[in-house]
Amino acid sequence: MADSKREIERKYEATTETRLPDLSRVAGVFAVAHLGVAELDAVYYDTEDLRLAADSLTLRRRTGGGDAGWHLKFPVASGIRDELREPLSDTLPRSFAGLLRSRVRDRALVPVVRLLSARDVHHLLDADGALLAEISVDRVRAERLTGDGATAPTAAWTEIEAELADDGDPAFLDAVEHRLGKAGIRPSASPSKLARALAETAPERSTSPADRPRPRTAGDHVLAYVRHQAEAIVALDPAVRRDLPDSVHQMRVATRRLRSVLRTYRKILDRGVTDPVGDELKWLAAELGIDRDQEVLDARLRARLDGLPRTLVLGPVRGRLRIWSVARRNGSRRRTVAVLDGRRYLALLESLDTLLAAPPLLPAASRAPGRALPRAVLKEYRRLAARVGHALDLPPGHDRDVALHEARKAAKRARYAAEAARPALGRPAKRFAGRMKAVQSLLGDHQDSVVAREALRTLAVQAHAAGEPSFTWGVLHGREEAAAEARERELPEVWERASRAKLRAALGG
Repeated sequence: MADSKREIERKYEATTETRLPDLSRVAGVFAVAHLGVAELDAVYYDTEDLRLAADSLTLRRRTGGGDAGWHLKFPVASGIRDELREPLSDTLPRSFAGLLRSRVRDRALVPVVRLLSARDVHHLLDADGALLAEISVDRVRAERLTGDGATAPTAAWTEIEAELADDGDPAFLDAVEHRLGKAGIRPSASPSKLARALAETAPERSTSPADRPRPRTAGDHVLAYVRHQAEAIVALDPAVRRDLPDSVHQMRVATRRLRSVLRTYRKILDRGVTDPVGDELKWLAAELGIDRDQEVLDARLRARLDGLPRTLVLGPVRGRLRIWSVARRNGSRRRTVAVLDGRRYLALLESLDTLLAAPPLLPAASRAPGRALPRAVLKEYRRLAARVGHALDLPPGHDRDVALHEARKAAKRARYAAEAARPALGRPAKRFAGRMKAVQSLLGDHQDSVVAREALRTLAVQAHAAGEPSFTWGVLHGREEAAAEARERELPEVWERASRAKLRAALGG
C-alpha cells in the first residue's frame, strides 16, 4: 500500500526579484531555518486527452529533493490534496495503476510535462523546534512533452509555496498569508504547477465543466444529472479501492441515482439505449451492496450491543461478533476490488461516456422543464403511494416486511426523480425530495432491522453450537423486533405528512 498524507498548501505569485519577508514575525514562529536550494526534476503523466488533469489529478515521477519517487495526488478541497507516494522505479507502480483505472481505462499514460525546479526551502519552527510549515521559493521551467519530435513549448515562472506541516492547524497558513500579503505577495491564480504548465505551454482554451451551457430544456436538466452521477462513480472509484470511510456507500448511491433517473425519465431518454445501461448499473449496485450492507450491519449490531446493560451480555459475545464481521467483510472487500478491476465494470464506464456523448433524446426532451419534469416526478409518487398503501393493508409478518422493502425502493426513486428536477423546479422539488427522504429513512431503518434479525439468529445458532450462551443474541433479536414494530407504527404518520402537501400544485404538474 502506498504511503499517504494530507497535503495542505497555498501558492503565491512571485518574480525573480521577490524576496521573502521576515517570517519569524508570524505568530507562533520561533525560528526560520534556511535549508538551501534543492534541484527537482519531475515528469508528469496523463492520457493524451489529459483525463487526469481534467479532474485535477496529478501523477508524477520526481527525482531530487527529499521525497524522490512516484507521487499521485487527489483533490479534496481548494488547496487540500491527498498525496500518495511510492518508491522511485522505472515503471508506474501497480497500486497507482489501480487507483487511476476508472479514468484511464485502456488508454496509455504518457509523459506530458517536465518541470525543472530550483526550490529554495525555509522551515518555520515553533519554540520546541517542531515544523509548522515549509515555505519555498520555486524557480520553475516547464517543457511540454509532445512525443512526436516537434519543438516542445516551454514556460518559466517563479512562485512561492507554503505547505502546512503534518497535522498542523490550517489557520496558521492564514497568518503566513497575512504576512506575505503585507509584503505585496499575492495568491497565485493557478491551483498547481501542472495546471499552470499545461495552460502556458498550450494556450488554446479547453472545455471544462464551467464551460458547459446552462440547462434550458427538460433534456438538458436530465442529462446534467446523469453526467453528475456518472462523474461521481468515476471519482469515487479510487476512494473505494483505498477503503476510505463511506466511499462504498457514496458510490452505490451514485449508481442507484443514475439508474433511477434513467428509468424515471424514459420519455426523455430512449429506453432502447438506456435500459441496457440501467441493467449494468443494477449489477454494479448489487456488487457494491455486498460490501456496503455488511458495513451497515456491522455498525448496527455493534451499536445495539453497546446499548445493552453489562448484566445482559453473557459469554464471548463481542469476540464472536468481531470474528464473524471480519470474516464477512474481508471477503466482500476483495470481491468489490475485483469487480472494479473487471472488464464488465470498465465497459459500463465506457457506455456512460457514449450515452453522454450522443444522448438518445426523445421529442419530449426539447420541452420546457416546468412541464415535462413534474409529470415524471408525480408518476413516481403515485407508484410509492400504491406500495405504501399495499404494505399498510397487510398484517405484520414476512409479507409486510417484503412490501415495506418494495415501498422503500419506490421512495428512493421518487426522491431521486425530484433531485434531478430540483435545478429546474427549485424549492418545491427540494421540499418534495425531503419528504420522500423521510419516508425512505423510516423504511430503511425497518429493513435494516429485518436484516439484523437474520444475522442475529445466525450468530445465536453458531454460539449455541460452540457451547456458548445464546441469551444475548436473543435479547438483541427481541430489541430489533421492537424497533421494527415501532417503525411500522410511525409509518402512517410519516406518510400522511409526506402526502398532505398539495404535491401536484407545488410541482406545477
